[in-house]
Amino acid sequence: MKRSAYAFLFLLLTFVPVVQAQEAAAADPNATAAAAAVATDNVPPAPHFVEYLVDVILEALDIEASGNTVTHYVIAGVLIALGLLMRRVLTQVVFRTLRRLTKRTGTNLDDRLLPALETPAGTFVLLVGIFATLRVLKLSEQSDRIVAYASTVAFSLAFFWLFLRAVGATLDHATDVAKARGSSIAAFMPWIKKSLLTIFTIFGVLLVAQSLGADVGAALAGLGLGGLAFALAAQDTIANIFGSVVVAVDQPFKTGEVVKIGGNVGFIEDIGLRSTRIRLIDRSLMVIPNKTVASESITNLSRFDGRRMEMTVGLTYDTPPEQMDAVVEEIRGIVRGQSNVKPDSVIVYFRDFNASSLDIWMVYNCLSPDFHEAMKTRQAINTAIMRAVDARGLSFAFPTQTVHFDGDLARQFARGGPGNPASGTPTGPA
Repeated sequence: MKRSAYAFLFLLLTFVPVVQAQEAAAADPNATAAAAAVATDNVPPAPHFVEYLVDVILEALDIEASGNTVTHYVIAGVLIALGLLMRRVLTQVVFRTLRRLTKRTGTNLDDRLLPALETPAGTFVLLVGIFATLRVLKLSEQSDRIVAYASTVAFSLAFFWLFLRAVGATLDHATDVAKARGSSIAAFMPWIKKSLLTIFTIFGVLLVAQSLGADVGAALAGLGLGGLAFALAAQDTIANIFGSVVVAVDQPFKTGEVVKIGGNVGFIEDIGLRSTRIRLIDRSLMVIPNKTVASESITNLSRFDGRRMEMTVGLTYDTPPEQMDAVVEEIRGIVRGQSNVKPDSVIVYFRDFNASSLDIWMVYNCLSPDFHEAMKTRQAINTAIMRAVDARGLSFAFPTQTVHFDGDLARQFARGGPGNPASGTPTGPA
């Protein structure tokens, strides 16, 4: 919140009660005394530490006069001067020394906190000097009320200003850490910061209003009914927001990764507050509501810790058993010899008698999760297997079918009779 906003809120909360009291007195002069009494009862007390400070000073100087004396004015001047001096000492000496010390630490959090807290802390010290000065002087009853309201509002705003600056600096540091780690929650940090600061600001205003005698309970009840109506009207939007929070906290993916959500595979282009954008394999853009993302099963294809390969090599049926045993052992050695293959993951066996081939089944895990590296490894293994099979005089099988004829049909084919394609005679009814 900007300084102008704080100043406006300060002036508003300070002078509105005074103006209302003056209008009431002008409208009904007979009620002036009663209004003053009621106002006096509702006046918030000044901060106790300010009253205690003033009482200690007056008691130490043995000042008990009912009116303002030269001593009162001197003390007031000294207090305001001390307030200005202490503010300068705090900002120019204490915080400057702390900034030099924070350069030696290993975190950037303190480097953000000190500049954020410097101005609010200096303002708080200055307010102590100002209101201690006003408490020393003997003012009229109406002026005392104004000072009481002003001190309550000023110290409350100074405290919440300090708190908001601290929270903002901490969230900025968290944003930098999330970006450095590549966390997907970094995309939500600006929204989280604005939401938290808004909540804290509203909470602070309500506390100040309550300290001034406002009926905060009625206002909260009204906000509760309004919030219920809003929630019913915007339940889909709220569900998407909560879905984005789930995605941010759980972090199943981040921008740039390849994921499979439902039956869709693509690159994550953007993670928003309402939806997630995915660039599909065919380069089309799909926008998925975050409530759907949070409820779907997600497969992150960019977070392999390795690649599992499985393949089958088929040899022809004229392969002798001895050659089969030898080629299986040689293939096992070829796969284990690759630098990108985990040796204890290699499985190679003559597994199946297929319809047209003798199948050798192999499984192995690549150490590198990179897809291109895994494909290079597979290609190297495939070409090595081809050389090994060719060197042994064996052949790879491919789908073939042999038809054997017997009896009359075989003799007809031999004579070139019906059913023989060479005779040109139809094999079925016309």
